[in-house]
Amino acid sequence: MTTTFSDAFKVWTRIGLLSFGGPAGQIALLHKEIVEERKWLSEQEFLNALNFCMLLPGPEAMQLATYCGWRLHGVKGGLAAGLLFVLPGAVVILALSILYALFGQIPFIQAAFFGIKCAVVAIVLEALLKIAKRALRRPMDWVLAAAAFLALFVFALPFALVVLAAGLIGFVLSSPTPNDGTVTKPPVSETIRTVAAWLAIWLVPLAALMLALGPGHVQSELAKLFSILAVVTFGGAYSVLASLGQTVVEQMGWLTTEQMMDGFGLAETTPGPLILVGQFVAFTAAAGPEKALGQGVFASLVFLWMTFTPCFLWIFAGAPWIEYLSSRPRLKSALSAITAAVTGVILNLALWFALHVIFAKVERLPDPAPVWWPDPATFDPAALALTILAAAALLFGKSGILKTLALGLCAGLFWRFAATGLF
Repeated sequence: MTTTFSDAFKVWTRIGLLSFGGPAGQIALLHKEIVEERKWLSEQEFLNALNFCMLLPGPEAMQLATYCGWRLHGVKGGLAAGLLFVLPGAVVILALSILYALFGQIPFIQAAFFGIKCAVVAIVLEALLKIAKRALRRPMDWVLAAAAFLALFVFALPFALVVLAAGLIGFVLSSPTPNDGTVTKPPVSETIRTVAAWLAIWLVPLAALMLALGPGHVQSELAKLFSILAVVTFGGAYSVLASLGQTVVEQMGWLTTEQMMDGFGLAETTPGPLILVGQFVAFTAAAGPEKALGQGVFASLVFLWMTFTPCFLWIFAGAPWIEYLSSRPRLKSALSAITAAVTGVILNLALWFALHVIFAKVERLPDPAPVWWPDPATFDPAALALTILAAAALLFGKSGILKTLALGLCAGLFWRFAATGLF
């Protein structure tokens, strides 16, 4: 199904403004907007792209949006979809970072997004049900999905290991059939040129910054840190939080543990990739106790460049190969196995998010089975009630994403203000 660039631009803007709930919620939103409502991609094309993005470092939902834009309108479309997926949340995080630096915690903002988080749980549940219905067709698919979920949620195995293991299983168990010759192999020379161009776009500013300010300057250190994380953060924001927190809190002393958790809370309740918590970290580290807002704003831009530029590199270099790889029988079988495993991955993300919405404190138990476990004393009955309300509106009332988010926002504000006696 074809569409004009201006029409697609409006959709990417809408998605960027509504992309709450981390990767699970964002993948759900993309699926509903791109596959179900507009049919710009088929179910299989969407799943093939999702499988590919799950294998990449960085925020998989942002990269999936970039791919969808590329499929419609080439590099121009990919840039529009990717940038609009990030920029609304980045603007909000920057504004909240400034307010946080000046005034500390912001109760009104926390109250405003309390209900939105509950609504996002319902949106993720709806998407999980739909994706599972299409992806889990064979008994082996169910086995792989369950194994992926247990590996991540119960045993905390590395995300990349789980996805690669599923692909290997699918490859080994595939039937040796002739290749589908209908899809032409992309030119390798063009891929090399794309990689070279985007490497320069990404790394030349890093080199210039370090030469101008010196390797020990906080801006240089932040640029180096986020450029490294950009290539090792398989599994998105959840996998990077521990490493990022340890580096900026324990090793560098740029933030306190409380500040780090506050930053995650802000990123968790605003649109855009959860990795935007790094923008709060960069701003707070550079602004420092002196509240140098100009330094903080510059550090935010450094974070955005070093984190998201490589995402365009991965997609623009790899996107032309997705359809070709999907046409190879053994690789197609591997991607099918990854699709099944990804269902377990999304279930893991959904349950992780739901637990953190309904309980104030959730921690992993000690080995040998470090399962996520909530503290029953921190159970929030209001969060559960609003989640059930949003799920009923979405699944049975067919309210749609926008109305469900609006319902959650209004209900959350009313509940929190009533509970604190502000009415």
